[in-house]
Amino acid sequence: MSASTQRITLAKGLNMGLRKAMEDDPKVLVMGEDVGKLGGVFRITDGLQKDFGEDRVIDSPLAESGIVGTAVGLALRGYRPVVEIQFDGFVYPAYDQIVCQVAKMHYRSKARSPMPMVIRIPFGGGIGAVEHHSESPEAQFAHTPGLKVVACSNPVDGYWMMQQAIASDDPVIFLEPKRQYHAEKAELDETATPEPLFTSRVVRRGEDVTVLAYGPTVKTAMSAAEAAATEGRSLEVIDLRTLSPLDMGPVYESVRRTGRAVITHEAHVNLGIGAEVAARVTEECFYSLESPVLRVGGFDTPYPASRIEEDFLPDLDRVLDAVDRTLAY
Repeated sequence: MSASTQRITLAKGLNMGLRKAMEDDPKVLVMGEDVGKLGGVFRITDGLQKDFGEDRVIDSPLAESGIVGTAVGLALRGYRPVVEIQFDGFVYPAYDQIVCQVAKMHYRSKARSPMPMVIRIPFGGGIGAVEHHSESPEAQFAHTPGLKVVACSNPVDGYWMMQQAIASDDPVIFLEPKRQYHAEKAELDETATPEPLFTSRVVRRGEDVTVLAYGPTVKTAMSAAEAAATEGRSLEVIDLRTLSPLDMGPVYESVRRTGRAVITHEAHVNLGIGAEVAARVTEECFYSLESPVLRVGGFDTPYPASRIEEDFLPDLDRVLDAVDRTLAY
């Protein structure tokens, strides 16, 4: 390992990305519930208030609408606020601000008022939490014109994508898979050149089926590909990374080769991101498809109690079952 590289978790990568953005631009502010002295419930903002002060790392009241509304005013005055929604299910009190103000301000002002803001949302399940702590609301924001929506899946992306989102003049919903925060480590080279923010990436090459995922299900898709390989099946895995806008170029290229596609996400299958991806793949790759595009996701119920959440979440077996079904056509 060289002097410019280190092994980090996703939580550390996000923390380092925030720190680098704050060092580079004094207009970057961090605000949210317990983000200061506590360092956030997941410790993503750990140490930032101590190093940058209470004027730039602000502990807010328990009021998500107020947090985002305040950030709107800051963005209009030239700051780049990064707000934390403590848990995914807590975002709804701020939904009016996000959809009616954040998303529309640039358009409403005829481009005179950009809205450089990042709204960080830990999302997804798998941590044994209580109600409102394991939601996957990404489709609601991706459906809203004026918002950019991205989802990191690994420590290196967490580091780079955070800085890129903060540098964007558009508002970005930044989704962080909470069960990956302190999981596997990856090697970060801070001297590397990152890929552009709004791009998808092939993370495993394959020939038989294209498996699409983002956020927490990238790990699930990779595990499925490893298991399929033991049975002689070659799965190509693509990390979508950006949900609005979708970067479909690598997806189309892959599906035209494999002829088959499976998309997995923790959110409900009904009207989820997978529905839009499946529709686009069908429109653009119709004559290359050997089978329908299949979706694997959460069931059409509220997120269940933690003791049965593993039955709700898409896992290796459910992804492999979809692979078997698509290969059976």
